[in-house]
Amino acid sequence: MKSNVVGLSPTKMPAIKITSIVAEPLRGESPKGGWSTEIQSEDSIHAIIAVHTDAGITGYGSVFTDGRLVQAALPVLCPLYKGESAIEPERVSEKLHQNTFWMGRGGTLTHTISGIDMALWDILGKATGMSVSKLLGGDYRTRVQPYCSLLMAEPDEMRATIREYKAKGFRAFKIGWGPFGRSRDYNLDEAIVAAAREAAELDSKLFVDAGASDAYWPNGLKWAIRTAQMLSDYAVEWFEEPLRPDALSDYVELRKQSPVQIAGGEVLTRRQSFLPWLMQGAFDIVQPDVTKVGGISEQRRIAWMADDLGVKYVGHGWNTALGVAADLQMAAAFPNVDYVEFIGGSAYVDGIVATPFVLDDEGYLTIPNAPGLGVELDANKLARFIPDPTTLFQDL
Repeated sequence: MKSNVVGLSPTKMPAIKITSIVAEPLRGESPKGGWSTEIQSEDSIHAIIAVHTDAGITGYGSVFTDGRLVQAALPVLCPLYKGESAIEPERVSEKLHQNTFWMGRGGTLTHTISGIDMALWDILGKATGMSVSKLLGGDYRTRVQPYCSLLMAEPDEMRATIREYKAKGFRAFKIGWGPFGRSRDYNLDEAIVAAAREAAELDSKLFVDAGASDAYWPNGLKWAIRTAQMLSDYAVEWFEEPLRPDALSDYVELRKQSPVQIAGGEVLTRRQSFLPWLMQGAFDIVQPDVTKVGGISEQRRIAWMADDLGVKYVGHGWNTALGVAADLQMAAAFPNVDYVEFIGGSAYVDGIVATPFVLDDEGYLTIPNAPGLGVELDANKLARFIPDPTTLFQDL
């Protein structure tokens, strides 16, 4: 069913109600994460959310969580969202948060609400004919530089991989996880970074992600300080997740001593958890993930809070095309955003939308200005990863 309200101004818009919400796990080509217990291609680590409405408008979001957990969360949340307004994302999302805190604040329910919130913003944009960035206050830019997010590997492989993606047009690279910091071989860590810098050359930006939120991260503050000194020798612009994700005081000390910028925050959820990290000066760059932090409604508050405190904001929604789309909209809506993360060659980014993201001649991504998140899911492409993608579409 096609909507007859798309493009109406908010003052003339009839009520639009949520009729149902569907979640479908993505499986079949889950990319490796570099984790100590590695992801398998058939594992579900991301899910697509579809919010259907009585106006025939469907909004989409994604969740960085096993899809089975997302599907289990929806019946719990259903009494709170069924029949609710689909064009009031912040109020509805906050209602879901406020009434489920006692079931586990920050876990599966919070992650699931993230996808619902993204979808509600998508609906509001489609109903008003406006991009999410304009709904958030306006556009500071029309394009932004993506950094190609790649797993670390042995030096020769790392060098070849960087060169491959540089040939595709990328001019900023983040290397992370893999053997870095896990092999207990400091010489190998440096050799990997040296190989990456050689391949990227000095005309490209380079970032390093230790991935210390991995299980049983073996290193502490002294390792991080020493490593930060080494990274500065290779013109690395930031050092991401160098310490375990709860080591707040160590992050504060590392930031004081590090010659390179310190980044983190991807595992934190909801805006309240970011307060001590921002107020105590733990980060130069904060990286909330829209697909688990609570959605766009939470992420925009965190981004503005960071900006008020002089901390850079870079979104972490790289994991699906919908996460990237949300990050692009927010990159437009905030004054000091330099980058978005973009995983190289991911099927869940390139392979689920009608029009994939394409780098321009300078290695930038154009920010979509179509209504909502500005991207269109492709049911035929989704069938490769979802047995029955028709549940995500009202008019199929």
